[in-house]
Amino acid sequence: MDNPLSCVRILVVEDEIFVLMETEDMLADLGCESVTAASTVDQAIALIEAQHFDAALFDVNLKGDKSHLASDVLVARRVPFAFAISTRSQMRIDASLMKAGNLPVKPCYKRAQIAH
Repeated sequence: MDNPLSCVRILVVEDEIFVLMETEDMLADLGCESVTAASTVDQAIALIEAQHFDAALFDVNLKGDKSHLASDVLVARRVPFAFAISTRSQMRIDASLMKAGNLPVKPCYKRAQIAH
């Protein structure tokens, strides 16, 4: 059976290094062709403007900055994305962030991602 993620390029926008490493490892284990990381909104926007991504996963809060500024660039390019939050208490987020349609709670376990 072919791996559905074998040709997928994903941008992960995360400022917590251990969460980032876990997410990169999980996506690599699932067979993603390319996982690119950004830890700031400005870095994410620069990467989005310079490269093509098939999808993205965003931390909602990047050291106080809201990552939706970078996700707005993906909306314009029609690239699917999801926000990841660290606790259920953060689910009271701005309605404008719900454009993504997915709001996984970190850590994103491999089994949950495969089931999706």
